[in-house]
Amino acid sequence: MNTDLRLTDTNAASDSTGRTWGLEGGLFWWLVGGLAVGITLFFVLLVLFKATPATCFVVALIPVILCLAYILGLRQGKPPGYDRDCFEQWFSGSGFGPEVPDRRNLCHPLSEKKPHHL
Repeated sequence: MNTDLRLTDTNAASDSTGRTWGLEGGLFWWLVGGLAVGITLFFVLLVLFKATPATCFVVALIPVILCLAYILGLRQGKPPGYDRDCFEQWFSGSGFGPEVPDRRNLCHPLSEKKPHHL
């Protein structure tokens, strides 16, 4: 029997980073960190600053909501680096690429009317 067929182990299962609570990879730790910061804020405001429990709860929800917004909006189901690309575009403008012309100033190249600039 001639076996010219070469078999190679692909290790396809090693490509997965796993899931915890429906969150991909290490995103679970972002949620745990947000919950930890929220609980800490709750007790610091309650014990040290003598704030009402309702106020403490609302303030403690802020880091949890921010972490969930980051996870679900910029990381879950997105390609690697999507969050960094979004932050870069928001804070420093467009990256390396052609300039997008302003549509308000477009006119026909042979027109005698000059475009007005704002």
